[in-house]
Amino acid sequence: MAKAHVNYRCTECGWTAAKWVGRCGECQAWGTVEESAAPTGVLRALTPVTIGAARTARAITDIETEAAGRRPSGIGEFDRVLGGGIVPGAAILLSGEPGVGKSTLLLEVASRAAARNARVLYVSAEESVGQVRMRAERTGAVHDELYLASETDLATIIGQIDAVKPSLVIIDSVQTVSSGSIDGIAGGPSQVREVASTLVRIAKERELPILIVGHVTKDGSIAGPRLLEHLVDVVCQFEGDRQTALRFVRALKNRFGPTDEVGCFEMTGDGIAEVPDPSGLFLSRTSTPVSGTCVTVAMEGRRPLPVEVQALVVSTAAPNPRRVTNGVDSSRVAMLLAVLERRAGIKLGDKDVYVSTVGGVRLTEPGADLAIALAVASAASDRAIPHNLVAFGEISLAGEIRPVSSGKQRAAEASRLGFATRIDDRSTSIREALRLAFTASTTPRERELDAAF
Repeated sequence: MAKAHVNYRCTECGWTAAKWVGRCGECQAWGTVEESAAPTGVLRALTPVTIGAARTARAITDIETEAAGRRPSGIGEFDRVLGGGIVPGAAILLSGEPGVGKSTLLLEVASRAAARNARVLYVSAEESVGQVRMRAERTGAVHDELYLASETDLATIIGQIDAVKPSLVIIDSVQTVSSGSIDGIAGGPSQVREVASTLVRIAKERELPILIVGHVTKDGSIAGPRLLEHLVDVVCQFEGDRQTALRFVRALKNRFGPTDEVGCFEMTGDGIAEVPDPSGLFLSRTSTPVSGTCVTVAMEGRRPLPVEVQALVVSTAAPNPRRVTNGVDSSRVAMLLAVLERRAGIKLGDKDVYVSTVGGVRLTEPGADLAIALAVASAASDRAIPHNLVAFGEISLAGEIRPVSSGKQRAAEASRLGFATRIDDRSTSIREALRLAFTASTTPRERELDAAF
């Protein structure tokens, strides 16, 4: 009798191979190729299962939504990202770089819930209960309704849930929890899949919200099989540079709300604090205008944020001038320098150019093109742009200024913060935008002298 053909399949992307390999040849993921039998094409007959009255399908109009009401976490910025609060029975995955503050944020969420007499179970698989207690004392998160456990076995964690009967469970983290019914080490694809599916099932059956911490790989993506992100209801990314105190939480997936909301936090010595109005975090404190600076309004999710762009242009005798950027895309800046030289007549081929943002924020959208170009032109001509001027718009290779998304929100935020002059796509070209910026930066007497000469 012929032996059944066995091949190997990647659990991440579905790539198949005739023999086992340690690394997928398609998605380049390690440890995801597993043995799988080839389909025979024969379908076995299935016996229908009798559906009870409690599980019979109902019309969508007959289903009540009161049970799915949101519970505020006590942190307004976190509720903003979740869409208004924590939904009962929701499985929420929070990922981020090591040391960015994931455990600190979730411990603050646990303490706020415990302060409202809601019993919370915080399961730490990476720290002892004594270490978590020390951190809770430092951040003021000690409450009688907050229960701590240090467990790495999935069955023991379920036993803790049965014993404590909490209304909120926090697992820190899913990659360090293992199940005895599955072979493999903790953090492996099979273990992460089993642990996550079990926790999600418990959350749905008991209407118990569960917050899960997930590790990330060196390229910033969530570690483990892609199935982990599909199983949970909400995927949040905790971002921030450990060299600065500012942190952002953004939703990458949300079954109960929008995915374009961003929460802003600040790490302090007493823990983590929400920043409901971060308008002044990315602006300099200079009292007089300085050449090489320009303010733009960037969109972080649905939130408009004013960000100051700074540029420095220095003459050099080196054959290859330096182009150094911080917080902006270097290739985008190189394109804008070429547009300024070709379309606006600003010679930059023999000068070093440095471009940076204030406050450590990173600008990735094309709406910051105009502010970057104005800052570089201001630094090259040593003419300051006034503090009350804001600019946003995309610059094409032809030197045209194109409109950007959420233009009305950006303009409203600029008006609220007192920016009297706004340069955007109403200026048809980069030359006109430069003329408007430098005209606004001069006094009437200086304009008379420019006209006379």
